[in-house]
Amino acid sequence: MPTSKVSKIKTKRNNLFLRVAEGHFAMSHSHSNYYIDVAAQKSRLSEATAVAQELASNYRFQSKIVDTILCIDGMEVIGTCLANELTKNNFMNINAHQTIYVVTPETRGGSQILFRDNIVPMIKGKHVLVLSVSVATGFTAKAAIDAVKYYGGEVVGVASIFASEKECDGYEVTSVFDSGDLPDYFTCAPHECPLCKQGKKIDALVNYHGFSKL
Repeated sequence: MPTSKVSKIKTKRNNLFLRVAEGHFAMSHSHSNYYIDVAAQKSRLSEATAVAQELASNYRFQSKIVDTILCIDGMEVIGTCLANELTKNNFMNINAHQTIYVVTPETRGGSQILFRDNIVPMIKGKHVLVLSVSVATGFTAKAAIDAVKYYGGEVVGVASIFASEKECDGYEVTSVFDSGDLPDYFTCAPHECPLCKQGKKIDALVNYHGFSKL
């Protein structure tokens, strides 16, 4: 982790907690006072399953249909686990085929999202759940939502490990952790960053892959 002040936020599940480090972090479109490390949740099967089970519980008694899970920010393992949870018999939102596509978009030019011709049928006319690491600025999730609409899909919601917002572009956001778990968390545009204004140096550059110390 990029700073020595590391903490873990626990949940009722023994194998599910959020690892965070406090400091000054720069992302491509924003600055934040916390680095949220989700590498283990995205890569370790037991933790990915726990995240998926927690997210799936939000849809247990909803009438929403999920045909496709669109994984952004490297969420494919969790997306697969979530698809497995949502196709179990005790869920009301199972689609007619009792299967769910798990897809990853192709990104070009920084934020332009596209789907190749062989992937489009998994989006067009489908009920799509956008799955992201976090929803704070909402920049990446909004780009995914726009792409789903452009390719003829219907967005049914946004799910994430951490979210500081309850909705994104008008769609409900469900998450395992939220700003109630990190009450002093903030993210903002670089020119509005209070840490920059205080003259505090950036600890690390971060994105969904991880961090690079400065």
